[in-house]
Amino acid sequence: MFGKRVGGFKRRAEEIIEDELAVAPELVPIFEALVQARRDILARIAALDGRIRAVAKRHATVRLLMTAPGVRPITAMAVVAAFDDASRFRRSSSAGAYLGLTPRRYESGEISRNGRVSKRGDGFTRKCLFEAANAIFCRNLGGPRLLDWAKAIAERTGPRKAKVALARKLVVTLHAMWCTNTPFREVVMA
Repeated sequence: MFGKRVGGFKRRAEEIIEDELAVAPELVPIFEALVQARRDILARIAALDGRIRAVAKRHATVRLLMTAPGVRPITAMAVVAAFDDASRFRRSSSAGAYLGLTPRRYESGEISRNGRVSKRGDGFTRKCLFEAANAIFCRNLGGPRLLDWAKAIAERTGPRKAKVALARKLVVTLHAMWCTNTPFREVVMA
C-alpha cells in the first residue's frame, strides 16, 4: 500500500524499495523490475506523444482546429478523420448529430420528449470531444463566454449534460472553423 504522500509515485516507490522492503529482500528485484517497466512504458508514451504532435504540426486542418480551447492533437485528428471532408455537411449544426451528440426524440401520439444522446457515429471522436468539453468545463480552458454558457446549463440540468452540450457546441464550432478556414476566436459581448 502506497498511501498518500507528497512527491508522487516514483518517489514513494523508491522509498518502499530502499526502506520498507528491508524485511523481505527477496521482493526487491520484483519491485525494481516493476518500477523499471513503468519507466519504460512512460518513455514509450512520451515518444508516441511526440510523434502525434509532429503529425499534427504538419497537417494544416489539425493545426487550425487546435486553436479551439480544449482541443489537442488527438481530438483534432479524430474530428478530421471522422468528417474526412468538411463539405459533407451543409450546416455545421449537422456535425453534432452525425457524431451522436444530439438527443433522441420519442414521439407517439400527443407524447413528445427528448431522451439521452443518440450515440450514433464515431464513438472515439465523441469521447475525445467530451474530454475536451470536460477540460473546458473543469479547468477553465475556454473563454469566459463559452464557460459561462456551459455553467448556466449545468445549473439547470447538471454538469454531465452540460459537458455533452458543450461537446456538441464544440464540434459545431470546429466544423464552422474548418469550413471557413478561420482560427477560433471568442466574441465577448460588452
